[in-house]
Amino acid sequence: MAKGLHTLIRVHEWEVDEKRRFLGRLLNHVNALERQGRDLETEIKSEQGVCAASEEVGFAYGAYAEAAIQRREDIAGNIVRTEIEILTAQDVLTEAYRELKTYEIAQENRQREEKVEFDRKEQAELDEIGIRGARRRT
Repeated sequence: MAKGLHTLIRVHEWEVDEKRRFLGRLLNHVNALERQGRDLETEIKSEQGVCAASEEVGFAYGAYAEAAIQRREDIAGNIVRTEIEILTAQDVLTEAYRELKTYEIAQENRQREEKVEFDRKEQAELDEIGIRGARRRT
């Protein structure tokens, strides 16, 4: 059974690692979306500066502004959806880690019990050897 428990632990370690990597990808995705949002804001300010300098370009700014606002909303929506996925992934990771720890603790307890049993048998053998030696001397 100890071999089976060791295998279970390895499988759960792999699952925890996979869930951790998935969470990392989600976090990286949110960072990329936030970076896109910052880049968009920089682009909007740049376009506003260009429009202020030239009246001819100012006529086209309205269409650009509408598209930029839509992109901003899309990015914000994606961030919210991804953050919800992150919360779910964190819960899943926490549960997987909890299961892994349960198996690890069970294995540690089993190993401790096996050591106690081994030590008890070894002590019984040493006691028997000591008793035999005492009998021979008498």
